[in-house]
Amino acid sequence: MLKKRDLQDCHELFELLMDPEVFPFVRQKAYSYDEYVFVTKQTIEAEERGELVSRTIYDDWNTPIGTINLYDIQDGAGFLGTWIGKPFHGKGYNGIAKDAFFEELFYELGIETVFMRIRKVNHRSLKAAEKLPYAVKANETRPAIYLQLNAAEDIYDLYEISKDQYTLHMKRSAAHLQEDSHVHLMEA
Repeated sequence: MLKKRDLQDCHELFELLMDPEVFPFVRQKAYSYDEYVFVTKQTIEAEERGELVSRTIYDDWNTPIGTINLYDIQDGAGFLGTWIGKPFHGKGYNGIAKDAFFEELFYELGIETVFMRIRKVNHRSLKAAEKLPYAVKANETRPAIYLQLNAAEDIYDLYEISKDQYTLHMKRSAAHLQEDSHVHLMEA
């Protein structure tokens, strides 16, 4: 589902990136294929330096469909950036990718906090963030970061995902699954 970035995926990803419903909301914009390859090379190098974490999202048939990234890593925290190609919207890949990415960030790479800055006009992403049971709207609880993001203009909402909240959610989900399977066994 997630793999480290690879230049071989650039052609398919660039085609998806250029969709007018995707492009405006992508952090690393590229206006040509060559520029996208260059940006991808820079991303791979930045990860090697520990500045970010970037993965390609694949569908069930091992086709690249988008990317998920943690940018601006400082003091165990960073900003999430995710995009998925329009043909794959609404098919559940976003949630699956986030779960896999958070598992890696929190339990393998030592990240403690993931922030999401979402444009207030990006209703699809705001709706997706509100669905995450472990995400908390942080406009008021993290005022310094919120004001920094909106210094020039009120553009973004801020969400926070802490390792503790994510872990609690995963433990509760596992407990519910265990309860459900126990009930089904008793009914059988």
